[in-house]
Amino acid sequence: MESFFRTHKYLVEHLGPTVRRDLMDEVDWKQRMIGIKGARGVGKTTFLLQYAQENYSPDDHQCLYINTNNFYIQNIGITAFADDFYHNGGKVLLIDQVFKQPDWSSQLRECYDRFPGLKIIFTGSSVMRLKEENPELNKIVHSYNLRGFSFREFLNLKTGFHFPAYSLQEILENHTTIAQEVISEVNPRNYFSDYLHHGFYPFFLEQQNYSENLLKTMNMMIEVDILQLKQIELKYLPKLKLLFYLLTSSGSSVPNVSQLAQELGMSRATVMNYIKYLMDARLVNMIYSKGDEFPKKPARVLLHNSNLMYSFYPRRFDEHDVLETFFCNTMWKDHHVNKAGNICSFIIDGDMEFRIAEHGTRLKSKSKITFAVNQMDVGEGNQIPLWLFGFLY
Repeated sequence: MESFFRTHKYLVEHLGPTVRRDLMDEVDWKQRMIGIKGARGVGKTTFLLQYAQENYSPDDHQCLYINTNNFYIQNIGITAFADDFYHNGGKVLLIDQVFKQPDWSSQLRECYDRFPGLKIIFTGSSVMRLKEENPELNKIVHSYNLRGFSFREFLNLKTGFHFPAYSLQEILENHTTIAQEVISEVNPRNYFSDYLHHGFYPFFLEQQNYSENLLKTMNMMIEVDILQLKQIELKYLPKLKLLFYLLTSSGSSVPNVSQLAQELGMSRATVMNYIKYLMDARLVNMIYSKGDEFPKKPARVLLHNSNLMYSFYPRRFDEHDVLETFFCNTMWKDHHVNKAGNICSFIIDGDMEFRIAEHGTRLKSKSKITFAVNQMDVGEGNQIPLWLFGFLY
């Protein structure tokens, strides 16, 4: 056990420059079983260590971080390890990548029942359905989603400022004032292109090649998160990767599921399930027309975030697709996104029409459409700077 405490202390003390995530204040830390889900690479490990850093001394043995990749834990299991920790004064056990333990959910339930004074905070893949697929956790686990950096978080990290997040309603009603306040301190558009290219995943802070790191992360999402958690046979891995590539190659066009099924030698139903798995892994976003939903064919399939678009060398994406991908990604956290007709690009929450524009438009008060404009610092009326939607979280 002492070696685990030494590792915990080292990790907490050597936590590099990070942005304090707003989720830290949204979690109900009084609960005894807390699950933090998120895509691979968004900072779940750092989040656990930040919690330990904020609430416990590195030498306090009441709190301990462990990773189920450890062979010792894989051998004895979560319950036996928690038993030892708890009966030696442990209060908070931080478990990273809990799904690496085959029967993790039943072991967590056993820990909850046997150790009433122990709080367990664990991380898991975005592919996991904690309550739906693990009924034993249904009434005891409190689940939260950690996303990659918003443009606001990226900007704060790069500039040292502490700009707050705003709700969509606040942006729609007060965007001119908000933008002016931000512009008085820094011009966000000087950082926007960098964010679109490499700002979503926190590992851009590491002294490594970002593109190679991202490519590795994308492969791990498919090879581990999808194959392992969805129990897909290894022989189907090449087809899953090919499907992902073919979807990106179609650009902004409507995906031809029948053609994809024919190319991959699969049924339409299997292709649709695989696209859903790619969405759950946060590799793509399925955009439906209003009133449609899975398992119907989506109206569009976009990559989950703009950073992913720069990893498909030599494929070059249209800049408008990049901007739309950014807009959809930032909206997904708290809002429902549908594809609109030819007049506008997207319908948000069923009734708000938005269109992504490169420059300002003459259509102002006469139009019911809200324009998210890329080349704009401060907006007016129904024209809002696109970068400001990066302040939604």
